[in-house]
Amino acid sequence: MNSILEQATALSPQMIEIRRDLHRFPELSFKEYRTTRYIAAILAQAGIEVVPWGGETGVVGLLKGDQPGPVVALRADIDGLPVNEENDCSYQSQQPGVMHACGHDAHTACLLGAALILAAHRSSLAGTVKFIFQPAEEINAGARLMLEQGVLKNPNVDAIFGLHNTPTLPAGQIGCKEGPLMAAVDTTFLTIKGTGGHGGIPQKTKDPITAAAAVIQGLQTIVSRQVDPLAAAVISFGTIQGGNANNVIPEKVELTGTVRTFDAELRREMPGRMQGLISGIAQAMGTEAEFVYRQDLPAVFNPPALAAWCRRRLAAVVGETGLVTPIPSMGGEDFALFQEQVPGVFFWLGVGNPGKGIVHQWHSPCFDIDEAALPYGAAALAQLAYDYPLTSHE
Repeated sequence: MNSILEQATALSPQMIEIRRDLHRFPELSFKEYRTTRYIAAILAQAGIEVVPWGGETGVVGLLKGDQPGPVVALRADIDGLPVNEENDCSYQSQQPGVMHACGHDAHTACLLGAALILAAHRSSLAGTVKFIFQPAEEINAGARLMLEQGVLKNPNVDAIFGLHNTPTLPAGQIGCKEGPLMAAVDTTFLTIKGTGGHGGIPQKTKDPITAAAAVIQGLQTIVSRQVDPLAAAVISFGTIQGGNANNVIPEKVELTGTVRTFDAELRREMPGRMQGLISGIAQAMGTEAEFVYRQDLPAVFNPPALAAWCRRRLAAVVGETGLVTPIPSMGGEDFALFQEQVPGVFFWLGVGNPGKGIVHQWHSPCFDIDEAALPYGAAALAQLAYDYPLTSHE
């Protein structure tokens, strides 16, 4: 087989065309109907079987090699975000208020590129490759639905690989590490109830706003005083709603937030630690607290042996200097749900280019990628799928 990167580079114009088409017509989670048809058509044209998986959007493709071997899954997410694009470019979003502001168009283009490369080498391909184009990653729902529908079954997947772009690395670099790569994601809902009244006579009230402020500050001591300084945890509140007038103390305050952790034991302990502190502060201030802690996604954790194997194979694509060991991110990804079911590795694809002004982070209305990264993403995915049956993963 010729250099996979050379083949991906030859496909670069087609991948750019795919990425830009998807970028012009982004679709929100579970509404990716055009995107689904577009992906399925490209797979079918390449002779890759498109198999029904049970959802209205999202695509599963199946490529059976002529040689016996395991089943490897490659996954990309396909949904956009409710963001109004501010980039002035030929491929600007044509959907007002919707944008591929997290680069899922690039992920999809990379996976389609990998599919085209592997389809061209069906005769030497050992085993089967399952291409999973997942809907609704942005709302943490797509992976869960696909798993419930048995996407890793029939045929049973032995290993899964996926990537996510990052503007913090330049195009041509890949970041892959053993162990935790992205944090577990949990959501908190807190209501503090007091006794409302006149803002000028606070002694006649039980002020839930003051209690909420004390709770927010107090919860930070969990991270600073109860968590190992060498571990990582985040407790943040993103919304706080209370009151309608400047001189009226309200009856209640409602807050929602997020908690991020890497350590599974700390994650299990976090609801109890937060509940104890919240209840104590609320009681001390004469208020009542209702607290709900919802576990959304586990951490993205790359098994050490398989991740070490991936690093060796990825170095064949980008070279030793192009492969970096990234710092774990406190962002989350529902790829972690696939990893709970089968061995899997997730890695970063560099897409940044400060010289072109490509520096904006995910979810920004100015987010963009250096399209020179696309061949590296396609080659990386294809390399892992092609080599998995042929080499030891120890």
